[in-house]
Amino acid sequence: MAVTVTEHRCHHVICPGCGAQRRGELPAAVAASALGPRLQAAVVTLSVRNRISRRDVVELCEQLFNARVSVGTVDTILARVADALIVPCEDLLDRVRSASAVNMDETGWRLRGGQRAMWGAFTERHAILQITASRHDDHAKELLGGSRAIITSDRWWAYNHLPVRRRQICWSHLQRDFAFQAEGRGIEKQLGEAGLAVCADLFAAWAAFQQTGDRPELQRQIRLLQRRLKPVLREHGGKKVRYRQGRGFSRGLLNLWPALWTFARQPGVTPTNNHAERGLRGAVIYRKLSFGSQSENGEARIARLLSAHTTCRMQGRSLHEYLIQVLHANAHSEPVPLLA
Repeated sequence: MAVTVTEHRCHHVICPGCGAQRRGELPAAVAASALGPRLQAAVVTLSVRNRISRRDVVELCEQLFNARVSVGTVDTILARVADALIVPCEDLLDRVRSASAVNMDETGWRLRGGQRAMWGAFTERHAILQITASRHDDHAKELLGGSRAIITSDRWWAYNHLPVRRRQICWSHLQRDFAFQAEGRGIEKQLGEAGLAVCADLFAAWAAFQQTGDRPELQRQIRLLQRRLKPVLREHGGKKVRYRQGRGFSRGLLNLWPALWTFARQPGVTPTNNHAERGLRGAVIYRKLSFGSQSENGEARIARLLSAHTTCRMQGRSLHEYLIQVLHANAHSEPVPLLA
């Protein structure tokens, strides 16, 4: 791979007549950093997209680009790019909040070793990630703002503030819960097996709908599944002692009953939250490799960088090329391109 190196020199001259001294000035795009936008974008891409450690990035820069940088320089570049992404990430948040359907999930994070939480909200083409103090519902409310979207999520209590008809409960999570019940020795085994059979038929109906687009047929299949599952949940939610193992689970599903089937009536809503889990997977791997953040500013910056990376991946675009555009615009005091 050929590497082109452009060197800028500022000559220092002295007038032979009056002795006045003058020094040349660097172009505005160069003065902001000793490194060009392509190299800086490569450093960020290696760190965030490929999750390479700071020291390994230093070695790769010397081996691939014949550029000697320090660990501190890598941190400075990451901070500079993250600060340039403030406006694009604000736009991402607005786009997510204005969407008709949103997938949400949360996972753990670390700040100087202490417990934190990372929240993610995803549409088909946009992702916004935020790091907060906990997984409590006030953070979910803050992230969603005034959104009227239908939220697909698991059954974590932080989403209980949402109206039931604006929710879609993830059937992949339910499938795992039914499998747990089916492993029991008591009557809860019947609950689990009945639930797993419903899950299998539901996913088959959804796969058929993906091929045909026949929503009336999907809704007909779902009505049949509702008639099968509801009596089972009512039975196992009863007061008899033998139902004690599955009682809470069954009653919880009955309380959320409309949220189990939103995907059948609402276009753009899917029966699982796999989209959000895939969106957070990169952040989870990054956290495990980096052990989280060391400052609040670092948290905000890595959240913006991960939001840009995840959105680029969803859109099938190059993070490296996008960051080159961001850095070029930032160096010339031009509007930073958005992740529309």
